[in-house]
Amino acid sequence: MKTPKLAKEFMIKTSHYDNEKASFVTMFIEQLKHTKAEWAGRPFKLLSWQNELIKTIFGVVDQNGFRQFRSCYVEIAKKQGKTMTAAAIALYLLIADGEFGAEIYSCAADRSQASLIYREAVAMIAQSPALSKRLKILESQKRIIYPEMNSFYQVLSSEGYSKHGINPHAVLFDETHVADREMFRVMTHGASDARRQPLNLFITTAGNNTNSIGYELHQKAIDIRDGRKIDPTFLPVIYAADENDDWTDPKVWKKANPSLGITVSKENLALACESAKQNPSEENSFRQLRLCQWVKQSVRWMPMQKWDTCAFMVDKDSLKNRICYGGLDLSSTLDITAFVLVFPPIDEEDKYHILPYFWIPEENMELRIKRDHVSYDVWHKQGFLQTTEGNVVHYGFIESFIENLGQKYNIREIAFDRWGAIQMTQNLENMGFTVVPFGQGYKDMSPPTKELMKLVLEEKIAHNGHPVLRWMMDNIFIKTDPAGNIKPDKEKSTERIDGAVATIMALDRTIRHQGDNNQSVYNERGLLII
Repeated sequence: MKTPKLAKEFMIKTSHYDNEKASFVTMFIEQLKHTKAEWAGRPFKLLSWQNELIKTIFGVVDQNGFRQFRSCYVEIAKKQGKTMTAAAIALYLLIADGEFGAEIYSCAADRSQASLIYREAVAMIAQSPALSKRLKILESQKRIIYPEMNSFYQVLSSEGYSKHGINPHAVLFDETHVADREMFRVMTHGASDARRQPLNLFITTAGNNTNSIGYELHQKAIDIRDGRKIDPTFLPVIYAADENDDWTDPKVWKKANPSLGITVSKENLALACESAKQNPSEENSFRQLRLCQWVKQSVRWMPMQKWDTCAFMVDKDSLKNRICYGGLDLSSTLDITAFVLVFPPIDEEDKYHILPYFWIPEENMELRIKRDHVSYDVWHKQGFLQTTEGNVVHYGFIESFIENLGQKYNIREIAFDRWGAIQMTQNLENMGFTVVPFGQGYKDMSPPTKELMKLVLEEKIAHNGHPVLRWMMDNIFIKTDPAGNIKPDKEKSTERIDGAVATIMALDRTIRHQGDNNQSVYNERGLLII
């Protein structure tokens, strides 16, 4: 039997391919039966991609005969048979992997998702007299017990799990693109150290949150696949269309759909594609779920490749005493507060320099990380995000911080949401700042929002690649009125956009006062229509 191509690609020199071990697993799985639709009751005949995956995971072993791969990341489009594949692997690990006292867990963001693999496994057991005799199903606990080996398979979700007492032989994480970061850490970092050959199987479609643990896994898999990183214990398996592929081309679909024509018909995929072409709001959903491309949200405003091109260096020291304008978005005391300074260019070669600052309450950082799936702690350690004592944002601390900035930079005006904290703006005025109320409607927001896009496309913005501001720019959903005016929509935008709003407000004040004669760019050339 030839060594699978996937195994050859990632097998290290001290490992070898054991076809006997690999074939034992595939033979076990092919004794199981399909459980749904027209396939129900038929033997589970592995498709070529499933066969290669399973033989690589279980057939590549080290000198002691233990598996080389301790983690496997599988990214694949929907309707390819991934849930059934995971259920079959779970049953093998529970019954036939030779591990006494094995603990097998299937995990997901919520109990319903976490139960999908379990339900598939239960349905397989029901169709197998041999398994039905050996296994005990505790439906109320979502647990399958194998008494002979003192082993069990258990469903866990982020809604309810224990951080203590787990010793997994295997963890099957379903849809890691929406995985809970803390649960992922608990289940995969050190919990299985006492096992000889544990296995973490991450199986997912692409997602839309580039600040999630799922995206970090995706990036790790890409880096290992492409040789930028080395981890011989991590097997990356990605079926996805390339970023620049034409998503409407049927030739591209096979990349993300290795079961095309079998578990999903070409006709149905073509219908879904045609619907996405007719309705632009469906495009990202089609690309994410059908082509396994990581996308952002239904209607993206900021082209992030263009934004990233503007990551020109911002030298804080060289900006000392320079004229600048501020934007302050206070949000609520429980959320992110953003203050952004925009420095106008001093000549035609110069750019608009952006200095953003962000604060969150110190005591609820861990809660925010778990809720938002965002690395606030990492940004804090890196100095891109500050905390204030307590469980609410301490406005007094921020006032003092802005006062210190005023001693370093020539802050001419600070724009703030007129519905924001009036007391704070009064305090800033008492410090000597000129504070300007700024409406959040189309009239006030549309001109600077369009101007920001224009400056980004012309590469006249310098933001130093600030990760928190980048995240917020990538979150923006734009609302448009019948006249073509636009504004950021906080209600529909994915996650936080406070820093983007603060930037837009500061940019407005900058533009209105630009030039020695204080003439607004809007007055010189009129409003920008995009």
